[in-house]
Amino acid sequence: MTVSVVIPALNEEEPIADVVRACLATGIPREVIVVDNSSTDRTAERAREAGARVVTAPRGYGRACAAGVAAVAPDCDTIVFLDGDGSDCPELMDRLVRPIEAGTHDFVIGSRTRGEREPGSMNFQQIFSGYFAGFLLRMLYGIRYTDMCPFRAIRRDALERLGMREQTYGWNIEMQMRAARAGLRILEVPVNHRCRTGGESKVSGTLRGTFVAGFRIIATILRIALERQR
Repeated sequence: MTVSVVIPALNEEEPIADVVRACLATGIPREVIVVDNSSTDRTAERAREAGARVVTAPRGYGRACAAGVAAVAPDCDTIVFLDGDGSDCPELMDRLVRPIEAGTHDFVIGSRTRGEREPGSMNFQQIFSGYFAGFLLRMLYGIRYTDMCPFRAIRRDALERLGMREQTYGWNIEMQMRAARAGLRILEVPVNHRCRTGGESKVSGTLRGTFVAGFRIIATILRIALERQR
């Protein structure tokens, strides 16, 4: 199985090199793709120095993820997503890719709420929103999620069938909803979570970021749920 890692990154020059090196150290991915999401610092340069292939995308989390998907190697079977701020744990990547490699699942998502969390790594809003979104999706699709964790792995052909459209912070929840609606074999596994190792959070770090991300997530849930009813 050929694995590609996609890391959306916006102004993450401090942690990005360590994140790339940690991914490569697992021996799992053939390539690590860092998507420079219109950074104004040395994120792209640091990522290249650490061994990543760097592509660019206009501002927007979903746009960055889509650009990374478009850039993976032609023979890529599985795509792993994680954040570039050092909070995810690449050393646990095997937990995500092993069930896909075994052929038992199509989409494996990490759950930070079920794993070990470093104090201060997640605020109350993040934990609550993960459980609340999980409750809504269980009502809609009967699938149990406890988080909207960015650390996830999915078969490339399965992802291509989902028809992803979200360009901003709703990308993760859209993938979870469309995967459930498409009948993918889904598994949620506990993953550990750390405090970011540099830079500033674009979501939980500011009141505006929290509000904008929350709005986009809610709007995405409503949009996909209404599509289901048509």
